Amino acid sequence: MVAFVGSLLLSLVMTGAIFWYARRRPTGSPLSWGEAMAAATFAFFLMFWVYGVVPHQWLSWADNELKWRSDAYLLGPSSTSSLPILADTPVNVSKQVVRDLVAVVIYGVFLGVHVAMWGIWQNRGQRAERQQKALEERTTAYGRPLARKA
Repeated sequence: MVAFVGSLLLSLVMTGAIFWYARRRPTGSPLSWGEAMAAATFAFFLMFWVYGVVPHQWLSWADNELKWRSDAYLLGPSSTSSLPILADTPVNVSKQVVRDLVAVVIYGVFLGVHVAMWGIWQNRGQRAERQQKALEERTTAYGRPLARKA
């Protein structure tokens, strides 16, 4: 459990660092060779971490400590659960299936965050440009005229 939670927290901290840096880096600023190599290494390590280490730690935790194996059933007549409502269903669902579904959800969440990070990085300068343009034209960022001086 400690390994899974620790790997998940490290991935969240690293992802937060990208969001923080995207707010600070101006659009169109030159990129040196060293900065590009550091960014590529960071991006590779983050993708390795979220798509490799975090799901592995979840699967290891579920297999070893939680004992979610193929012979332990969560739902159905063969259920090993102590809740009688889970045993009343007519379909057997093993805990290994639930373990694998959680791993798929982990991949899906990280893929969604990955795509969101691309969008935030690519559009990081547009908000400041809209605000500057609105001040120059005496309109709001939505195109409405200003009612009073800002």
